[in-house]
Amino acid sequence: MRGEAALSIEKAPSGPLRGLRVLDLTRVLAGPTCTQMLGDLGAEVIKIEKPGAGDDTRGFAPPVWPETEESAYFLGVNRNKKSLTLDIAKPEGQAIIHQLLDGCDILVENFKVGALAKYGLGFEQLTQKFPGLIYCSITGFGQTGPYAPRPGYDSLIQAMGGVMSLTGEPDGLPQKVGVPVADLFAGLYGCIGILAALRHRERTGQGQQVDIGMLDTSVAWLANQGMNYLATKENPPRLGNQHPNIVPYQVFPTRDGHIVLSVGNDPTFARFCEVTGQQALLSDERFATNAARVANRQFVTETLTPVMQSRSTDEWVLALEAAKIGCGPINTLEKVFADPHVQARKVVVEMPHASGATVEVIANPVRLSATPADYRVPPPQLGQHSEEVLAGLLGLTEAQIAALREKGVV
Repeated sequence: MRGEAALSIEKAPSGPLRGLRVLDLTRVLAGPTCTQMLGDLGAEVIKIEKPGAGDDTRGFAPPVWPETEESAYFLGVNRNKKSLTLDIAKPEGQAIIHQLLDGCDILVENFKVGALAKYGLGFEQLTQKFPGLIYCSITGFGQTGPYAPRPGYDSLIQAMGGVMSLTGEPDGLPQKVGVPVADLFAGLYGCIGILAALRHRERTGQGQQVDIGMLDTSVAWLANQGMNYLATKENPPRLGNQHPNIVPYQVFPTRDGHIVLSVGNDPTFARFCEVTGQQALLSDERFATNAARVANRQFVTETLTPVMQSRSTDEWVLALEAAKIGCGPINTLEKVFADPHVQARKVVVEMPHASGATVEVIANPVRLSATPADYRVPPPQLGQHSEEVLAGLLGLTEAQIAALREKGVV
């Protein structure tokens, strides 16, 4: 058994957001990432899913988790949520949303701009009835601007946001990042905006809309590369695994594989030269400072490559770490999850699924000493909590719920 022991299906929330309720009208990745973070921190999250279909990612398979019918993709971003199937296109479904909002603090949605307004569920419509509601909208391009009506997808945003132009080998094609970072960052920025809006509401009682555009967030995390462009007005080139501002800070071949070398400053480079037996380089002006090494990037790389190829990856890691020089192997995911440090940090958590199987999920990386993330509700089966929400929260009878099912509302 990896990570923490299997946890009970239900337990009282213990995180800092306990007592808050979130209505989750999101699907796929950006929105569910945001709402899972809120759930991990103690909020009660009610996930609204289309009857008979549910979140698109339920069908993003293979792989399906063993002994369940759930895709691994869906399981990754939907713990600590209760699934209520509800057709919001029907008046009865819209009425239930309004009933739920009476007891909700936050609504998170990632529909196209204006789509929810057709059902009376837009921000301007709901804020009149629920002035304290925090309404987070996550879209491809935000609520305003010429691209606002367009759909947003991770690879599209990576392309339009510039990161693809920076990623890949210099003479190769532009490359997207290997995981959907545009979606993930948008979800996390959404969570940050919600937390700020909660603080504002504590002071004023006033809710507000949190407008998250994936293109906005992708431009925001261009970070040093974005600032490099603003300073020079020159498009940064693709550098493969090299760093635009620091050398050597890149991948090198070793005798039996590869290593990432991260030499962040001149004193570290001096120690690197001592460990590798290349002290003579320090008297060469092309190596003397980081600025010089950046200017002579190709020569520095060509000089150090045979040096790094003289030992195995493990030998280099042992020697360089002893001198406090940043370095590391390039791990496969098998090696990542088997790494003793990763295991010591308990980054894999086991949860009992409603199917009877035990599923593994990747733990929340936010470590709070007093109110840690908790894992009380496993990723739900479609509609698993419909009766619990409708009867327990709204007081509907069995006959009323049955009538809603007959009409296809739930």
